[in-house]
Amino acid sequence: MDLSQFTGFLLVSVTLACTPGADWAYIISSALGKTSYRPAVWGLLSGYLVHTALLVCGIAALVASSPSLLLWLTAAGSVYLLWLGIATLRSGRNARFFDANAPSTSEIEALDGDYPRSNPEPTDSTVALLDKVRHRSLRGQFLKGLLTSGTNPKALLLYVALIPQYLDSSLDLPLSLQTGALGLTHFAVSILVYFSVALAARVLLRSRPMAARNVTMCSGTIMILLALGLVYEQFFVA
Repeated sequence: MDLSQFTGFLLVSVTLACTPGADWAYIISSALGKTSYRPAVWGLLSGYLVHTALLVCGIAALVASSPSLLLWLTAAGSVYLLWLGIATLRSGRNARFFDANAPSTSEIEALDGDYPRSNPEPTDSTVALLDKVRHRSLRGQFLKGLLTSGTNPKALLLYVALIPQYLDSSLDLPLSLQTGALGLTHFAVSILVYFSVALAARVLLRSRPMAARNVTMCSGTIMILLALGLVYEQFFVA
């Protein structure tokens, strides 16, 4: 693969990563939550590694060429995306976003001169329980991201349709290694784009509760519409 061909693939990869979709919707909704958005983003990115591995092994082409397998994958991905969209709408309606400019509780108490008389220290068992809950939440965000990208049939078909166009059989490098290299290139591009989207959402929206709630509700709506679009495209379009 010459430099111009690789540059062309890189431009296509950047364009696809910058195109809003279910991945962007999930990233933004995760970035506006209380916990870290990193597990959610890494979960999405890990799904692309799964697609790359499937493509290298030839399984992706087998799935793409089998209407029944693709049908079941589309159904599973649509149901999961629909559930995730509904969950996002529910969380956005009840979420309490943080205003970075608002004074904290300790600051208000200091201004009022009302200091708490006693704050019992948490026990070791309480700290351990809180850590367990936090790690479980982070693990859940990672798995949600992994399922969002891993069960997306459009992402699988994208890999099957896009990457083979940039393979060069005249090179000494095996096609499997070329496939893996291009898949990892898109993975690296997605890292930069996705973390930039998450950071921008947290910086620009988290201190604006109303805007953050509206964006979260839009993200959930986008997930639901994409899920319904997948079902319509697969089952009702000839």
